[in-house]
Amino acid sequence: MNFPDLLTDIFKYSISGLIVFFVVFYVLKSYIDEARSLKLIELKKASQAHTLPLRLQAYERMILFLERINPSNMLVRLHVSGISAREMHNMLLSDIRAEYQHNTAQQLYVSSRSWAVVKKLKEDSVAMINNVSAIMPEHASSVDLSKAILNQLATVEENPYDSAIALIKRDIEVLF
Repeated sequence: MNFPDLLTDIFKYSISGLIVFFVVFYVLKSYIDEARSLKLIELKKASQAHTLPLRLQAYERMILFLERINPSNMLVRLHVSGISAREMHNMLLSDIRAEYQHNTAQQLYVSSRSWAVVKKLKEDSVAMINNVSAIMPEHASSVDLSKAILNQLATVEENPYDSAIALIKRDIEVLF
């Protein structure tokens, strides 16, 4: 066998080997990619199975928080007869802040939109209570403050607490 024939044979075998290599590579690559995507889907399902109860609990706690800071519920729950409007004002703000701090970790599990609505409603509630309290007479009672806050809430066309709860319920529906 002479040298040019040897080079021709090496070239033919090399080309054949490269073709076989690339065919096997693409077949195995598609198999590996498919196996990887199936594994990712399994991991995602397992993760969702673990986080779904946590997310539902977080949404539940957000609804409970909104119900608890709703003035119509909060004023009944915290009512103490015989205290001044100033004392009631401090009690309301303290309760809102405590409830909020108790639930801040839940923002990990709720949508950004829901958390933003909850946070804004908390801030709006504090602002409303502060504004109503600022216009109360010096010797007003807690009952006077409660009536003024409820009157202020009644002037709003759509109850913001109900709207926020409806938004959170829509977010929960997305989970299913």
